[in-house]
Amino acid sequence: MTLPANWEMVVGLEVHTELLTKSKLFCGCANNFGAPPNTNICPVCLGLPGSLPVLNREAVDFAMRIGMALHCTIAPSTFHRKNYFYPDQSKDYQISQYDLPINSGGYLDLPDGSRVSIERAHMEEDTGKSTHLGGSGRLAGADSSLVDYNRCGVPLVEIVSGPDIRSAAQARAYAQELRGILIATGASDGRLEEGSMRFDANVSVRRSGEPFGTRCEIKNLNSLRSLQRAIDYEALRQVELLEDGGVVRQETRHWDENIGETSTLRVKEDADDYRYFRDPDLVELAPDQEWQDSVRAALAPMPAERRQAVVALLASPTEAQLGAVEVVIDLGLERYVHAVAKDAGDVGLALARAANEIAADIENAERLTTEAFVTTILMEHRGELSATQAKTVLATLLRDGGEPRSVAADLGFEQLSADSLGETVAELIEAHPEEWQRYREGDERLAQFFIGQVMKLTRGQANGKAVIGELQARR
Repeated sequence: MTLPANWEMVVGLEVHTELLTKSKLFCGCANNFGAPPNTNICPVCLGLPGSLPVLNREAVDFAMRIGMALHCTIAPSTFHRKNYFYPDQSKDYQISQYDLPINSGGYLDLPDGSRVSIERAHMEEDTGKSTHLGGSGRLAGADSSLVDYNRCGVPLVEIVSGPDIRSAAQARAYAQELRGILIATGASDGRLEEGSMRFDANVSVRRSGEPFGTRCEIKNLNSLRSLQRAIDYEALRQVELLEDGGVVRQETRHWDENIGETSTLRVKEDADDYRYFRDPDLVELAPDQEWQDSVRAALAPMPAERRQAVVALLASPTEAQLGAVEVVIDLGLERYVHAVAKDAGDVGLALARAANEIAADIENAERLTTEAFVTTILMEHRGELSATQAKTVLATLLRDGGEPRSVAADLGFEQLSADSLGETVAELIEAHPEEWQRYREGDERLAQFFIGQVMKLTRGQANGKAVIGELQARR
């Protein structure tokens, strides 16, 4: 979406990602999604009198991984109590980091070359989950509410970007790249559908050259599509309001995916409203250099580095191939492409098959060995399998496993002999003289017509390249 002339949107994102620890941030309760309600709870995560929090070392490891991947400075940090009343937080405060976060001053480079600054990536505990029954599913108008405290105390890292994003599409690209980084660190599974990663978008608008306008925060967006749509809607709403002489007030807004609109949730709180103060039960967190070095050494390559490694295998990558690279990196399938390149195979073909055939059955990717994939690609490249046959072989390998040549033989995919193919092409030329004449006169589209006819007659056993060779030899 494009805003009216001379208007610009300014967006900053706050991304909450749950950490893949075995237990919660300050207690030993299990950190696992989908357990029966209120079964993973204890006096500590419920904040009952006399209970004391103990910091989870693995959560600190994961937080530092995220900070390092985002080029942040890691510094001594403290935990504060963020005070507010809401039923999903049984102790009426949330333990978070306030003025001294563990990670600050980083950045994230997007595939298009733009850079978004990272102000901080701090640790905090998650809240419970409220389910409002009756009405629209929101608190207002509900008949009753249920609270599941299993999520209370689950470790989070909140990643706060600078106000550097200038379009909803760029916000989506940022969120997608950040998700890839979080998964690559091993700190998060990035499952938006399970709430492992959630977005808050701070949106304001201004006329070109003017200072930042008043921002509104859109809370708890849980998909990339919702993120992009909500930002576009909110920016346009603010522009229309200002052009009509109105004033944008700072507030928190709710995004309704069904009607595609934001609405007022509550007047925006300031930090003073939360009455932050140091948690008296938790000491300063100050990871020493040895600890930081061990965490840094364990970091896997990030998506940008992996993307560059695949692109480097392509002589002159097309736009379609660059899109395929994005799919392959996002799904972690580049090992197949590298295996083909190591065997001096057709990298472009390998990339296409990985981004399409393997990606289409990603749940079964572990059944397909890189050796089997390389063999299939080589068979297709040499003409031993047609494109259709190669796709069928890959689908079978993904479903059942096995060895490509054996699978191809079982499916009856035996390459036609040159004599047999030549006879088939000759028969088709005789049966379609007008099409053949047009092909001889330069209508290259007719090549696909003859390939299709050959495939029908041979039940898909012919190779398209071989058919082209026969046609050109008789032209």
